Amino acid sequence: MKLARTYSFLKKELDLIEEELGTVIQADHSVLREASTHLLKAGGKRIRPAFVLLSGKLGEKYDAEQITIIAVSLELIHMATLVHDDVIDHADLRRGKPTVKKQYSNRVAMYTGDYILARALETITKINNPAVQRCLSHTIVEVCAGEIEQMKYKYKWDQNLRVYLRRIKRKTALLIATSCKLGAIAAGLNRKQVLQMYKYGYYIGMSYQIIDDILDFTSNEKELGKPAGNDLIQGNITLPVLYALQNKSFQQMIQDLFLTKEEISENQMKEIITKINELGAIDYSYHVSNLYLEKALTVLNDFPNSDAKKALVNIALYIGKRRF
Repeated sequence: MKLARTYSFLKKELDLIEEELGTVIQADHSVLREASTHLLKAGGKRIRPAFVLLSGKLGEKYDAEQITIIAVSLELIHMATLVHDDVIDHADLRRGKPTVKKQYSNRVAMYTGDYILARALETITKINNPAVQRCLSHTIVEVCAGEIEQMKYKYKWDQNLRVYLRRIKRKTALLIATSCKLGAIAAGLNRKQVLQMYKYGYYIGMSYQIIDDILDFTSNEKELGKPAGNDLIQGNITLPVLYALQNKSFQQMIQDLFLTKEEISENQMKEIITKINELGAIDYSYHVSNLYLEKALTVLNDFPNSDAKKALVNIALYIGKRRF
């Protein structure tokens, strides 16, 4: 089962959001327009818009227009971060397709990301709610701080778990938490419920990123759309590696391999992945992911039963079983 099936009843609303995304990213300048459209057509799960919609349906004041504006704004921010990420990571492929950076250039990619981010900010101004705008602005600030922090800790083998968790919060969890929070605000939920939905999104986002970090070592290039172990090659120390680095021999092996700064061969990466598995790092990472999912499910206990709540539960259950 694909993740999108857990919220398939939202298809009409998500199609409308997809159409609006295509309209919003249109630019007068042909290169910006082509690069933005290239990114949009690369696809994606659109899970952030889905979380906005589902959170909105938990309330009694569902405003389709406001919900759509929020969903579009958040997905645009996500798209902008992807373009910038690919430049920072020197990535040529995303979801198996050439990145904007690869298709055009680093400079075009950076300006495209900036343009899409500007369109997100412009879009959210259509909602006359200072709380929504402050929340979105704060999220952008934190996401940017996370990008800088990710660069700061590249190839730093002595970082701790707290640093990693803070990094993935800003990288992934924060946008999902904000999606849930803003959907809840737009639906007129009370302060406690808004906070609960923010927590749900945070826990789901943390688990989702940990699973992504696991899959970087357990899936193949066809499934990932990029080489296995690519995060490590880029110097990003994820949870499986962080756990395995507690083993002195593994730590020495990694440091020796990267000390030469030569390209890691496919056989060397297979050796690293084998060692990570043998040390129990994959099992440990799934354990941490499941702890976050359990917290997410507990948060939902405070909400009455509905199709939206059922979908939110199923998303958590799906993530727990996700293997590619």
